Amino acid sequence: MPAEKLIIDADPGVGDAIAIALALSDPDLDVIAVTATAGLVSGEQAFRNLQTLVSMLDPPRWPRLGWSSAARTMLPESPERSGVFFRDGHYGLADCEIIEALPHTPVDSAKILSDLVREWPGEFTLLTLGPLTNLQLAMDRHPAFLEQLKGLYCLGGSLSAHGNVTAASEFNIYADPESARNVLTWPATKTLIPIETSHHFGLTFDQYDALRIDEFSRLGMFLHKTLPYLLRENRIQLGREGALLPELVALAAVSRSRLFERKSLRIDVEIAGELTRGMTVFDRRGVESRQPNIDVLTEVDHVGVRDYLTRLVRAADTDRE
Repeated sequence: MPAEKLIIDADPGVGDAIAIALALSDPDLDVIAVTATAGLVSGEQAFRNLQTLVSMLDPPRWPRLGWSSAARTMLPESPERSGVFFRDGHYGLADCEIIEALPHTPVDSAKILSDLVREWPGEFTLLTLGPLTNLQLAMDRHPAFLEQLKGLYCLGGSLSAHGNVTAASEFNIYADPESARNVLTWPATKTLIPIETSHHFGLTFDQYDALRIDEFSRLGMFLHKTLPYLLRENRIQLGREGALLPELVALAAVSRSRLFERKSLRIDVEIAGELTRGMTVFDRRGVESRQPNIDVLTEVDHVGVRDYLTRLVRAADTDRE
């Protein structure tokens, strides 16, 4: 079968960067573009991080890189108390040395998204690992944007109003709930990977060691600069013996869909509540006039996700400089 043509929109961040690195190493995926969005880092820093990541991996065909000038999301007071957020290094990419030089004429992320889908309708799957701002901007440029995607997978939200940035809201939705509401309620095929599913997979130090990562392969060097950092900071800042990797779960949803169970539900997003802004609301009443508008991944085979990670790491062992 031909490789799945994939676009990834992200705000890396160690977790996002690891998922993108693995996507670029997956022979079943053809990553056409990686677009920067603002979220945990600014849009400009997200772009620099993407430049750094792709340069370190140097894949046979580089994806197009999308630029964003938006500011990082302002967080509520003391979000680290939720046990989710900590600093991913000064620039958001752990121990990697960030590329400082920018291209002379960077291309806006929303333009890349809308142009690709307009030119090749039905060809691309889009995976979002950050806020959905760029998707709204792409819809403004090309109103049929969502309908002309082959598939849309969004990491974000919560089935049970269990938030991470606030008591009720998950960060990717909280960061831009207006865009999230427009995108997630739009009448187009889409899949949500909520906290309850994405947080079912992680690594401990022992499991990291068991991967036997070849630090002389390009992927191995990148993982060696990011995964141990993630594990250390989870221990130091959060007191956890291990690190969650929800972004890898989201990638597996695209590449290994058989590992998941799903349910069709009706979603909306709260945009006005003082305590609940950014909360994903699911209507389970079974009212006929309120038909499902999104597929939600409800269960994941976490052993299968670990096997997927292991296969990609082992396949990269021969990819040496």
